[in-house]
Amino acid sequence: MQFDWDYAAGLLVNGDFWKAVGTVVELSVETWLLGIVFGFVLALARQSSNRALNRGAALYIWFFRSLPLLVLLIFVYNLPQVFPSTSVLLSNPYAAGLIALVLSESAYIAEIHRGGLLAVAKGQLEAGKALGIRYTGVQRLIVIPQALRVALPTLANEYITIVKLTSLVSVISLSEILLVGQQLYTQNFLVMETMLAVAFYYVLIVTVFSYLLRRLEQHLDVTRRQPKAIVDGPAQPAPARREAAPRQGDFALRVFGARKHYGQLEVLKGIDLDIRFGEVVSIIGPSGSGKTTLIRTLNGLEGLDRGQVELCGAPFLRGREEDGGSLGNRVHMEGIVQVGMVFQGFNLFPHKTVLENVILAPRHHGHASDTDLRASGLALLSKVGLREHAGKYPHQLSGGQQQRVAIARALAMRPQVMLFDEPTSALDPELVGDVLKVIEDLAREGMTMVIVTHEMKFAFQVSDRVVFMERGEIIQAGAPRELLDNRSERMGRFLKDVQLA
Repeated sequence: MQFDWDYAAGLLVNGDFWKAVGTVVELSVETWLLGIVFGFVLALARQSSNRALNRGAALYIWFFRSLPLLVLLIFVYNLPQVFPSTSVLLSNPYAAGLIALVLSESAYIAEIHRGGLLAVAKGQLEAGKALGIRYTGVQRLIVIPQALRVALPTLANEYITIVKLTSLVSVISLSEILLVGQQLYTQNFLVMETMLAVAFYYVLIVTVFSYLLRRLEQHLDVTRRQPKAIVDGPAQPAPARREAAPRQGDFALRVFGARKHYGQLEVLKGIDLDIRFGEVVSIIGPSGSGKTTLIRTLNGLEGLDRGQVELCGAPFLRGREEDGGSLGNRVHMEGIVQVGMVFQGFNLFPHKTVLENVILAPRHHGHASDTDLRASGLALLSKVGLREHAGKYPHQLSGGQQQRVAIARALAMRPQVMLFDEPTSALDPELVGDVLKVIEDLAREGMTMVIVTHEMKFAFQVSDRVVFMERGEIIQAGAPRELLDNRSERMGRFLKDVQLA
């Protein structure tokens, strides 16, 4: 039998086919978008520490990935036979097909999202929390944009799969491309010609949307972006300072009996530490002495087992094993905005420009208008010597520049206390000086600071007090000169090369 090319060509302008194309596009796009939303909720539940949510999401994903879509389509479409009240919705083939597709695809997309979520570094979540941004804000502003960028190539591939799966809804009599083709070749028996047209329409849809999704992927790829131009607006009056936490007494931070375990290992062994307002305290000691754990417990990024922390004279944190347990997330999040944190690994948000990194948290908390926040953000960047880099993205900066942006971001919240966790250890030696100079300037301005550092000369020059830790305990503490003049044998070995001019 000779192939009828004229008939096949005529099918390319067939009105029924093009109407079916619209149905497939609408059904596939709605399935994909709803699947992305519902799948993300499932992925978050799958990673939740709540056992019921975790198990429920895992059960859903297991079941709907195991169930053939064809079986699910028939079941959903015929559900009104068991529950007549559902006939209002499910008697419509389009609605039944959409529901079945979303139920099935959400299970697959949830695992794609989970991969994207796992790719977002833990430090990004900690940076958001340290800025006082709660869980939903961290997800919306920090995690979702990064996770979607990672997952988008796989999500695009899943959309193509959905387009082809729409052919299965023909079993419930939805007039999509394959069903139109079947109706035609049962009338004229020109199967090959008709199926060639069916293939053309599916290839067309996939080609168009592959191009659009590829453009979206390129748009979201921050490594392709050029620095944004930052144009200074008209001079604005200095924004009003956010009301600070009331000061009670002389101490910005007080730690009482802090204890912390990781399994059987006790990393903090009853630490007591007072930090006065305006004081600069450096914490030094060998690796593994508990320095980083201590500074992370000062703002609650690590919970205490026992002990408590006071911030500006008010209760801030309490160990979970203390009477009454921890103080709760509300008290913690209300106080954490008063404690700025600068991390060893910078933890800048890669999808935000330098200026956007600096003003993200104050904007989220509604501290001022966008105009005032922008003005204060640019002023802070000038303070750390990076005003001309305001429109760049973090990957376009050196390590030292990124760390200075991180300092400006923490200062933008106008904290009472600044914590530095080995701020120069991830930097090349020639970049260390610029970061240390910014910290020295803050010390001269009277900023209360706690600094974990291996830069011994810097620590003894800039600090009002130096704390030496080893094996989870404070061995010695005092003014720099006092410590050097009265060092113990162990501290003497640690500080053998430190000299003060």
